[in-house]
Amino acid sequence: MRFPKTFIRVGAAALFMACAAQAALADQLADIRKAGVVRVAIAIGTPLFSYADADLQPTGSDVETAKLLAQDLGVKLEIVPITTAARVPTIQAQRADLVISALSITEERAKVVDFSIPYSAITIMVAAPKDVKIANYADLAGKRIGLTRATTNDQITTREAKGAEIMRYEDDATLITSVVTGQVDIFSSTPSNMGEINKRAPGKNFEMKFSQLDSGLGITMNKGEPQLKAWINDWVSTNIKNGKLNAIYKKFHGRDLPTDIVKPI
Repeated sequence: MRFPKTFIRVGAAALFMACAAQAALADQLADIRKAGVVRVAIAIGTPLFSYADADLQPTGSDVETAKLLAQDLGVKLEIVPITTAARVPTIQAQRADLVISALSITEERAKVVDFSIPYSAITIMVAAPKDVKIANYADLAGKRIGLTRATTNDQITTREAKGAEIMRYEDDATLITSVVTGQVDIFSSTPSNMGEINKRAPGKNFEMKFSQLDSGLGITMNKGEPQLKAWINDWVSTNIKNGKLNAIYKKFHGRDLPTDIVKPI
């Protein structure tokens, strides 16, 4: 079959434009270097990972990780403050170049964004006061449990805790306040958040009832950015090998990174 010359020219032009658009999208690393700044979205409300210090300055293991990445990339760091629920949408809307904000690597999220190899890790658990008897998801039926919206523990608890009343909060800081003030007595979160709760309300004696998941955390970026992803994966691998990422994690979390989850490539 012979196609009209006009059809061929239009088709060739469309193909060229598509290739050009893909090339433009695939050069974000060069764009960051040219701009001299990397925009990193961080939810400042996740104790030990990202929070405000006594001088109201952002700190935590994710903040220190972002600072080290910007330094090694040779650009300035611009922190884009977001909510926990906005982590993936912020990347999709291109309001930031990267997200470094305790975001677990999951198959569902990987359909719409790209992740680096794990640079850090998080443990998710169900906790309650010592005198509350809970051993598994079945024991949550008919009980109220608090958690942070749009997190991995939100997904897991929603799926597994049939019959539980789930109270969703916009960030970890709000969840912690709700537990401390007695709005909820059972929660799904992290050991670091439980430690913060016990510090603020020592008489309640919260303890881990059961572990839900040990999850690797990824630096998040848009799909179609092979140069950026390759540079970040190499950066993560290098800084796992030289111990810098472990030192950052240990400084804030008081323990080493789990080597079965976070390891160089």
